Amino acid sequence: MSHSRLFARLLLQQSGVRHCYTGSRKHLYITKDTKVICQGFTGKQGTFHSQQALDYGSQLVGGVSPGKGGKTHLGLPVFNSVKEAKDGTGAAASVIYVPPPFAAAAIIEAIDAEMPLVVCITEGIPQQDMVKVKHRLLRQSITRLIGPNCPGVINPGECKIGIMPGHIHKKGRIGIGGDPFNGTNFIDCLEVFLQDPKTEGIILIGEIGGKGGAKEKIAALQSAGVVVSMSPAQLGSTMFKEFEKRKML
Repeated sequence: MSHSRLFARLLLQQSGVRHCYTGSRKHLYITKDTKVICQGFTGKQGTFHSQQALDYGSQLVGGVSPGKGGKTHLGLPVFNSVKEAKDGTGAAASVIYVPPPFAAAAIIEAIDAEMPLVVCITEGIPQQDMVKVKHRLLRQSITRLIGPNCPGVINPGECKIGIMPGHIHKKGRIGIGGDPFNGTNFIDCLEVFLQDPKTEGIILIGEIGGKGGAKEKIAALQSAGVVVSMSPAQLGSTMFKEFEKRKML
């Protein structure tokens, strides 16, 4: 078989695999009814941010710390595995506060347990580990990963999963704000929010990456009809002017 045909077949296979994972986008939505567990529950970071989530009103229903199953922590049950925690609590989301060398294994454990939403806060996971995670993610359609190396996800006033302070968020306009190997990219987020009738505006903040510099990227975005703010300090005023222009205020 010629190299071109082999390459075409590979592209088709990868497209089919990616389409499989796309089915998990529906799990990006969280509400006041979303039950959450924490992996790395009894560690320092897990303890601190779990208490913050409870104080915010999130439905944190338990956590995972291997070898500590059967105990309680912060008044909640501790389980030895994600599967035990999911079966025992009915959780639909897991947040991961696990050190970098063990974080990929924690993500894969959640995938194996068919946890609908996994939010990995951990930074500095070895890239070769994330390649394995990405391989597993793209070949299933149940688990959706946000992160790694992210602040988390929040539905203001309803559910907070991650490290962001709750008091700086409120219901209203949406801001989306990576690592080379992530579980959910900008396109995933944009397509979900663009299909949501409650979305009135999106501010997309990203680091420079890929080919070309800032000048080329700005030109490409503007040619696609995107309004570009030339400074983070102008994000609010830029969005305000666009709302005025569209008579949305």
